[in-house]
Amino acid sequence: MADDEAPARPGPLPSLDPRFAELRATGSRALRNALVEDTMPLVEPHVRRYRGRGIADDDLRQHALMALVNAVERFDPDVGVAFATFASRTIDGELKRYLRDRSWAVRPPRRAQELSLELRRAEEQLTHRFGRAPTVREIAAELDLDIDDVLTAREAAGARSSASLDAPRSEGDAAPIDLLGGGDPAYGHVEERMIVGQLLADLPERERTVLELRFGQNLGQPEIAERLGLSQSYVSRLIRRTLDRLRDDLGDELPGA
Repeated sequence: MADDEAPARPGPLPSLDPRFAELRATGSRALRNALVEDTMPLVEPHVRRYRGRGIADDDLRQHALMALVNAVERFDPDVGVAFATFASRTIDGELKRYLRDRSWAVRPPRRAQELSLELRRAEEQLTHRFGRAPTVREIAAELDLDIDDVLTAREAAGARSSASLDAPRSEGDAAPIDLLGGGDPAYGHVEERMIVGQLLADLPERERTVLELRFGQNLGQPEIAERLGLSQSYVSRLIRRTLDRLRDDLGDELPGA
C-alpha cells in the first residue's frame, strides 16, 4: 500500500450478523423487523432483573422491546461491538429511566430519586462487604454524602410504594378504608338550605312562626290557630300566601300546606 493511501476501514467482525450492515445501507423495515424478532431473547433477562419494583412485567417488557427496536436501528456493525452488548446497554438504560420516572407512588424531586438508587446499590455492596447491614454513617462515607442526604434518600425510597386502603396495618386493626366517612346524602342540598334559611329569616315574625309550627313541629292548622288565637281559615291563607312568596323567591318547589 502506498504511503499516501488511506487505510481501508475495517468491515464488520465475522461474528456479527451481516444483516445489520444491510439494514444500515437499505433501511429496510422488513429486515429491521426480522432482526428484532431474532434478538428478542435479549429482552427477558432485563424484565426478570427489574421485576418486583412496582411495575407490571408487561409494561417492563413493552419498554424493553421499544429499546430493542431502537438498538437495532442505531447499531453500527463497523464499530466492532457485539450487538448483544450494545442492545443490553440500551435496554438497561431505558428500563432504568422508566423505573426512575414511573415507579413512584409519590413523586419526589429528581435528585432524591437518583440518590435513592445510589443508596440502594451502596447498601447492597456494603452489606456484602461487611456481612451485615451498613449504618447511615457508613453509607454516607461510601457515597461521599452528608448524613442528611442519606436520610433524605431513604425517605424518598419509601415513596416507591403506597399501602393499600384495604389492608389493616396490623392483625386485628380495621382497614383504613373502613375508617373513612361515607357520602352525606344531604350534601347536595346545602346551598338550597342556605337560601331557604335566608328567605325564612327575611319573613315577618308571624309568617315565620306559622311555618315553624306547621313544618318544623308538624302541627295541624287547627292546632296552630288555637295556639296563636287565630281563625283556621286565616292560618290556611297565611301559609298558602307565604309559601307562594317563597316559591317565587326561590324558584323551586316547596312542600304543600
